Amino acid sequence: MSIKIYQVDAFTDQLFGGNPAAVCPLDQWLPDPLMQKIAAENNLAETAFFVPNSSDGGYELRWFTPELEIDLCGHATLASAHIIFTEMAPMNEEIIFQTKKAGKLIVTRRKDDVLYTLDFPARPAAKADLPDALLTALRGDVTPIEIYKARDYMLVYENEAAVRQLSPDFMALANIADVFAVIVTAPGDDVDFVSRFFAPRVGIPEDPVTGSSHCSLIPYWAERLGKNQLHAYQISARKGELWCENKGDRVLMSGKAVTYLNGEIKI
Repeated sequence: MSIKIYQVDAFTDQLFGGNPAAVCPLDQWLPDPLMQKIAAENNLAETAFFVPNSSDGGYELRWFTPELEIDLCGHATLASAHIIFTEMAPMNEEIIFQTKKAGKLIVTRRKDDVLYTLDFPARPAAKADLPDALLTALRGDVTPIEIYKARDYMLVYENEAAVRQLSPDFMALANIADVFAVIVTAPGDDVDFVSRFFAPRVGIPEDPVTGSSHCSLIPYWAERLGKNQLHAYQISARKGELWCENKGDRVLMSGKAVTYLNGEIKI
């Protein structure tokens, strides 16, 4: 059996930037253990699989890290939409994805615009206490000024330099067991806000660009800065750029993408 595979750099317009995701279009679902093995073999933060959804003309979409299936992934959704728009349905301006836990996700583009826009659920974070083990694991010289928690811990720092200088102990960070991952964020020097994202518990020490974390970041920064249109960088080594909009119970994230490779998996 041959399975088509693409690799896409998401939230960037430059090869070797942004966040790489594998994308596998399918005619029908493969067994879950096989999809997990493919994701582990790809050894990228996420591998996305999608199948046609006859009920609405869209697609059913699932995401796997090398370790497990996850409930929401922004960059692999953007990568999947990029492949559909460029390889499968170039005349479309909207794609509807149905997901198991995140519900309906819509990706749009304008024909005169190189940006893809993701419509995702908001995940506002609530004030939380900071576990001592978390601060130790982050190995930073500066203490965060605010701590929040939704799916992930979100630590807010005073400035971009404080976020850049963090050098986490990923083994220790993986033992913070009560959340999926850790977001660190601060006002940006050149944009509204910057962030980094650590998820070693699920096989992703530092994710280059993370759409799902912005489901919590956008509501926070929109309220703090008093505006709903936001420009953001994720300041990983590969770096990513997002144009964001707060819509209340939804958030919009726009970004670019480029195809790195296409090929076939032989099973």
